[in-house]
Amino acid sequence: MLKYWKMISIYSITHFLVDFACAFLLFYSISRSANWYTHILIYNFCAFAMQLPIGIIADRLDRNHLIAGAGCVLVAAAFGLTGVPLLATIFVGLGNGMFHIGGGIDILNISEEKSSALGIFVSPGAFGIYFGTILGRGEVALSLPVIMLLLLAAWYILTMKREHNLQTPSFIKQNKSIAIASNAPFVVVMTKTMIIIMICLFLVVCLRSYVGLAIEFPWRSMGFWGFALVCASAFGKTMGGFLSDRFGALKTAILSLGIASILFLIPQIPVAGVSAILLFNMTMPITLWYMAKTFPGAKGFAFGLLTFALFIGFLPVYLEMNTPPFWVFAPLAVISLVLLVFGIMKKDKLK
Repeated sequence: MLKYWKMISIYSITHFLVDFACAFLLFYSISRSANWYTHILIYNFCAFAMQLPIGIIADRLDRNHLIAGAGCVLVAAAFGLTGVPLLATIFVGLGNGMFHIGGGIDILNISEEKSSALGIFVSPGAFGIYFGTILGRGEVALSLPVIMLLLLAAWYILTMKREHNLQTPSFIKQNKSIAIASNAPFVVVMTKTMIIIMICLFLVVCLRSYVGLAIEFPWRSMGFWGFALVCASAFGKTMGGFLSDRFGALKTAILSLGIASILFLIPQIPVAGVSAILLFNMTMPITLWYMAKTFPGAKGFAFGLLTFALFIGFLPVYLEMNTPPFWVFAPLAVISLVLLVFGIMKKDKLK
């Protein structure tokens, strides 16, 4: 059990560092370039949409720790390319995506029948983005310490022992520092039911991404409540994993999205808004766990598919489409609920 939590802790702490470094670099350096708006699109494409092909490669390569560690190195290297903003943007975006895929598959591999580990792994990212953005907009030069921490994290990951079903090929048996994650043999089967499940979960994540980016509470700029929203986003994902393990994914989805849809109708009350965001984000580990279980022989593909959905949800906000009135977010939560419940029930019938 100690070894299990050691791996989760290392990846979770590194997740904070990677997202912090990305946000800090984007706002401290790249935001000063003339094509800042275009760079934001390129970054999000590389960091989220590109996780799909990276995930497929990771599934076949079966070297998750190498991909995660290399992602840390790429993000660190981006700090040395700020003189070429486009290249720095591509490096930091791809590095982010590679770390998420490598770490995400490893967490999925050890989580077995539980989704709580997924919530723990993903949650620190919200804090990393928050603090990286704040400090990146300031005048504090943190490049060197951030680079050193990223390289230290990469070293830990690249030399981290795998305590679960290691299968070390003969040509590297002498190198005890190299560990091979136990991915399942790569296979993607697409039955009609699996396609329906995939579409349902994909749309749920699209809606969660869009709502999280588009919603602007009138009190958000008030210091305490702004940070409370970040905490709600982070802890909601953690709670979703633990509650799903304890009470089941179906009950957790119905209660969280059902109550969130009601709370979205009273956005003028800060406590209601924060609670709605917390509840709305509880579905994150559920969607990822069920997508991975739908494609057990392609966890990287499953992970990348849902991060591609995050990118799709980002596009309407990036293109500055009209922000809907607050009441619209309530039916969007209900739609998410229907899609998620339908997807869960379809997947449970496949057992």
